[in-house]
This record gives sequence, structure tokens and C-alpha cells, in this order.
Amino acid sequence: KRLFLIYLLLTVSQTVLLMVGGMNWFDAICHSFTTISTGGFSTKQNSIMYWESAYIQYVIILFMLLSGVNLSLYYFLGKLKFSKITKNEELKAYFIIVLIFTFIITFSILDISQFHSIQSIEKAFRDALFQVSAIITTTGYATTDYTLWKPVTWIVLLLAMITGASAGSTAGGVKLIRIVIVFKFCYYEFKRFIHPNAVLPVRFNEHIVKDDTMTRILAFVTLYLMIAAFGILILTISGMGFLESVGGLISCLGDVGPGLGTTGPMGSYADIPTFSKWFLALIMLVGRLELFTVLLLFTPVFWKK
Repeated sequence: KRLFLIYLLLTVSQTVLLMVGGMNWFDAICHSFTTISTGGFSTKQNSIMYWESAYIQYVIILFMLLSGVNLSLYYFLGKLKFSKITKNEELKAYFIIVLIFTFIITFSILDISQFHSIQSIEKAFRDALFQVSAIITTTGYATTDYTLWKPVTWIVLLLAMITGASAGSTAGGVKLIRIVIVFKFCYYEFKRFIHPNAVLPVRFNEHIVKDDTMTRILAFVTLYLMIAAFGILILTISGMGFLESVGGLISCLGDVGPGLGTTGPMGSYADIPTFSKWFLALIMLVGRLELFTVLLLFTPVFWKK
């Protein structure tokens, strides 16, 4: 019931704000539904580019980012337990990563001559923030064709596709909670090399991460990357270009939408080989249903029991 009320409040708020910005009621409702659910479907062929409105873009950015937050934090907000929100490590990592990725892309797409123009800087920042927000929350909207940007921006966006947003949200990807814990584990491993007798348990949100939980997280991340690498190989063998294979596989595994090359935001998957379409459809299901849940079906032990 509480989750329903949260979704309803976010959806109604975004609908009203979009209508204030000039959208009709039908477009506003449709875009609110697909933003809050991080689905990303638009009623227009050009996605959010159709409106050419900075106001509409910033409204959608705001609600994409809100939709990528763990829903349990909204519950704590309703209970006025602000310490649960301010001390949440995943939430901090979420906004820090969004800002870092945004600034990297902003400076990458700006020419030196444009640094003297406030309008050019704002436009570059808005495009970067929108695409980072759309990709990391796996919403998949577009306001520009990022395949025309420098290749370094593609790497940043691919990292955002793999990372995903918070656990407890509808976003895909590995999820930030796993990324944060894996980085902490690696950091403490370095410290153990220096202090081999020290007891350095991994902590997350002031709680010790148990060994079995740590093992499952490491296994999940490793399996995710292995499937990504294997899938890219299969797609290149099937006849897709390397850029399309990398972007398409990582995008479909995280259920993002747009990839790279011809599968980018201004392209589609229509012209890829038939086998690749079937394979990517399977990858999307695997990514949405979580890896262990699907792969468990292919183990003999599951069918014996």
C-alpha cells in the first residue's frame, strides 16, 4: 500500500509539472508512467527531443533520479527518519557517480571556444546530466544522439549501464549496493596485505557484511561480467558490428534500451540479424529476472528436486 502511494504521488507530481511545461495531458501521463517505472517508452519518435524544452528535460531528469532511489528510503522519509537517508551509503554513491559521470561528459563534449558561453555550458551540462540519468536508471530516454560524442563518453555511459541505480528500485544493471560493497572489499584486501593480522570486516551502512553475502555478491558481479563478455562474442559471431555488439549486449543485459552505433538513441535494433534479436531478447529476460534466478533453471540439481 505504501509503495503504491509513493508511486502515485511521484506520477501525479510529474504529470502536473510536465503539463505546466507545455505537454498535453496524454503525453504527460504516458511519460510520467514510463519515467517512474524507468521504462523509458515515449509517445514521440524523437523521444524527449521532440519538445526542445529545457524545463521538460529538467523535470524528467529529476524524476528519473528519484525513481532510481531505493524505495525503502521514501518510507523512512514518510516516518521522518532522516538519519536513515543521510547515512545511506548507496544513496551517496548514487548521486556522486551521477555527478562525476555528468562532469566528465560535459567537459568532453565542450569545445574550448564554448567555455565563454553560459548557454553552451548549460546545454552541454543538461545533455550530459540527462543522458547519464537516463542510462544509469536504465530509463533509456534521449535528448541527443550521444553516438556523435567523443568515444570517451561512450565508455562512461557503458559504465553507467553496467552500474545501474539503487537496489530496491525498478532500474536494471548490477545495482549500486553491489558495486559499493565490491569496491570496499577490494580496498580492505589491500589493507590486509599491509596488515595481514588485522581483522577488517567489510561494513555497509554501519553493518558488517557477512562472508556468505560477500561471496554471493562477488559471484553475481563476476557472472554478470562473464555473461556480458560471452554475449558480446556471440553477437559479433552472429554478424553484428563490434560497437553494436558491445553497446547492444550491455544495454539489453541492464534493460536500458539504447546502445551504441546503429543501436544508439537515434537508431534501432531493426536491422540487426534475426539470431541477434532472439539472443538479445533472451538477454533482456535474464537481466530483468536476475541472473541466478534464470540460470538456476539450467542446472540439473534444480530439476532433480
